[in-house]
Amino acid sequence: MSIETKKGIPLNFEKTEELIERRRTVVSNGVSVFVATSAVSAKDAIIIDANGNKLIDFGGGIGVVNAGHCPPPVVKAIQDQAAKLIHAAFNISSYEVYLELCEKLVHILPHGAHTKVMLTNTGAESVENAIKIARQATKRSAVICFTEAFHGRSYMAMTLTSKITYKVGCGPFMPEVYRLAYPNYYHRENGMSENDFAEQELKDLRAAMLNTVDPKTVAAVIIELVQGEGGFNVAPKRYVEGLREICDEFGILLIFDEVQSGFCRTGKWGAYQHYGVVPDLSTWAKSLGSGMPIGAVIGKKEVMDAVAVGTIGGTFPGNPVCCAAAIATLKYMEEINLNNRAIEISQIVDERFKKLKKKCSSIGDVRGLGAMQAIEFVKDNDPSQPDSEMVTQLSKACLDRGLLILTAGTHRNVIRMLSPLVISDALLNKGLNILEEELLKLTN
Repeated sequence: MSIETKKGIPLNFEKTEELIERRRTVVSNGVSVFVATSAVSAKDAIIIDANGNKLIDFGGGIGVVNAGHCPPPVVKAIQDQAAKLIHAAFNISSYEVYLELCEKLVHILPHGAHTKVMLTNTGAESVENAIKIARQATKRSAVICFTEAFHGRSYMAMTLTSKITYKVGCGPFMPEVYRLAYPNYYHRENGMSENDFAEQELKDLRAAMLNTVDPKTVAAVIIELVQGEGGFNVAPKRYVEGLREICDEFGILLIFDEVQSGFCRTGKWGAYQHYGVVPDLSTWAKSLGSGMPIGAVIGKKEVMDAVAVGTIGGTFPGNPVCCAAAIATLKYMEEINLNNRAIEISQIVDERFKKLKKKCSSIGDVRGLGAMQAIEFVKDNDPSQPDSEMVTQLSKACLDRGLLILTAGTHRNVIRMLSPLVISDALLNKGLNILEEELLKLTN
């Protein structure tokens, strides 16, 4: 594998290969290698690997560095906070950075008239706590989730996650979890308009409440408005509106998983702000801390306060250094108007992807919301024939030229865009040029 220099001379990956070999020796094989690269340093949208090669980052640490790699205000906030207080445990000692972050989240992501927050370490932990909160608040046990969903790898989160390969040999899973078909318009529209399709899906949901699970036992419905690992499938607006109506009708709490879609990725602080629908609870993480491990559950006050004391929280959630990083990240996003930048990126990528679709018959669909953009590859223009091999070849070919891209979808036949949103137009187009050139080589 090689990466071209400006003169076209390939660079080697010897040191990267050495690191991966050391990894094989001491790290469990269960910790997967999505892309066989290394990282020594990074800035904005460029990663420097162990050989000194510069990689254009279209993966963003799986959607973690929306504000770029090592943004200076965040680095300084981490350094300053680490010199004052690294850990105290919020259950024992209250400290201001935790409260300041919660106040900021309430301001930018309101959930009705009164909103409350709890901090976590990860997206999976946010999901675990959201389900605990929902069950206590409703005094019900059942949870509805969807196909193609990814909510994490801890036990409840893994139960909610759809893809079997993430769950092999880990059962039995958590009880009282019911999975329905995600409203995947591209795969199941059957000639209907998006609104008609959404109405049909809502009818199917109501039918499930007659033959699958009693709505009076359902604590919550959890859904990704834009599925991450599932392939950037976007829930139709009418479906989300109808889901809110059904939840209100039966006293069910509506949970939006915004772990990958949050913090400017779609051109708003949260994807739910595109829909005009407010959830009862929502889960967050990834880009909140620019790489520091921090997440949150945000919800309506009456729901968040319905839990018994001591049933949520932990030793490390809301760590002072992570809170400082998150506060600095949110301020930086505001200062550089990152939501607006996401919209600009979405326009560039969407236009390029749609032009590429006209040139390449292997592309079945181009879709996304804001800067969450994806291409799905299929055979014979048939959504039921995923072309995973094409994506594998394309990913390798792009990496050979210094472009890091991530796959997604149940069949790994989707290329997804998660570049840092601070990427320049020049670098973004350079990466898109590589993607297009390598795809056309494979298909012509």
